[in-house]
Amino acid sequence: MNIDTYESNTGLRIVATLIDYILIFCFTIVYIYQFGEPSEDGGFKVSGLKGLVPFLFWFLYLPICEWKFCSTLGHWTVGLKIISENGEELTIGQTIKRRLSDIIDINWCFGLVAFVVVKSTDKKQRIGDIIAKTLVVKK
Repeated sequence: MNIDTYESNTGLRIVATLIDYILIFCFTIVYIYQFGEPSEDGGFKVSGLKGLVPFLFWFLYLPICEWKFCSTLGHWTVGLKIISENGEELTIGQTIKRRLSDIIDINWCFGLVAFVVVKSTDKKQRIGDIIAKTLVVKK
């Protein structure tokens, strides 16, 4: 892939991320209200093994879908896919590395870090893509 012609697809990436995290957020909220117990402050809480379910959903939805399908529902909806820099098939390790850095890239400062890094790098990668050696491209 010629880096000079590589597009950041910033707008599409933002929409894809919003779709993915809204889906995860909605699942988590519904799960907590359906299977949680009332808390002292009037809300609901899950504890013990029940508390692992939202994480398992996150893991199945993001790293596993990206590994198996090179896409999440958000990426698929806007016509993007994740590929390995070296052209080989994505590995589960790459997708896990990519998503563990969401804590810095996306969740901290509402995605500002990812936006700045994508705009600043030659290959238009966020921190997770740099660490995992992946690229986000149009299908």
